[in-house]
Amino acid sequence: MELNLKGKVALVTGGGQGVGRAICKELAAEGVKVVVNDLFPERAEAVAKEIRDAGGEAVASPGDITKADSVNALVAKGRDAFGPITILVNNAGVTPERRAKGGMPPTFIETPDREMHQTVELNVYGTMYCCRAVLPDMVGKKWGRIISIASEAGRVGEARLAAYSGAKAAIIGLTKALAKEHGRDRVTANVVVLGAVSHEGIAPNQATSADATPENNERLAKMLNAYPSAKGLGRLSRPEDVSGIVTFLASDRAAFVTGQHVGASGGYAMP
Repeated sequence: MELNLKGKVALVTGGGQGVGRAICKELAAEGVKVVVNDLFPERAEAVAKEIRDAGGEAVASPGDITKADSVNALVAKGRDAFGPITILVNNAGVTPERRAKGGMPPTFIETPDREMHQTVELNVYGTMYCCRAVLPDMVGKKWGRIISIASEAGRVGEARLAAYSGAKAAIIGLTKALAKEHGRDRVTANVVVLGAVSHEGIAPNQATSADATPENNERLAKMLNAYPSAKGLGRLSRPEDVSGIVTFLASDRAAFVTGQHVGASGGYAMP
């Protein structure tokens, strides 16, 4: 299938590991010039180098997307390297603190103010800042793709994830509004909605760590029951289950797909 992506420029937030890393690599394999963003410079550079070593084009542009000035600076770096950015993948969505804690999240009334603010700042403001920073390039080129990564928590709500559920739901609303505003500019905006994803950024011994199996992790074995596809495959989703969908939505093949939230959670929710 010809996706007509060669030479396009993409910014991927949270691209230093997991789903973001897979998205960066798959876009690069289709000839996209990739601006790899991550909060941690060493992770962004490692993925950019991985792409360059494979013959692709990539530049690391680390920065904190919860700060408008930082977003403007990292977008400027990507633009200086490759030109106008016409593909944006808003992938960053879990704070390092929450990722490091793992385990059972607190209930809503037990959630510290700082954790609520961090969740909203990263998912809502971070996504807004990035969209606002690259939309002028897209409008100027009369072509653009905004693809945001959300969670089924944003579509159905999850106990102990109230702030996260609300923040992810906000991304879906924002995406629909941008799709309506910028359809005239040939800019599409869509959301890919995930459930639990196994990847290398998860701490060992957790149910979603890359080396967890139903045989060695009792919690994972129970989680599989919530995902129809997972029961058949014997695993949770992996980054490569997501990156292909993102790459398709970035392409001309998806020119008439906009304002949608596409589930990639193995049937966890079927709204």
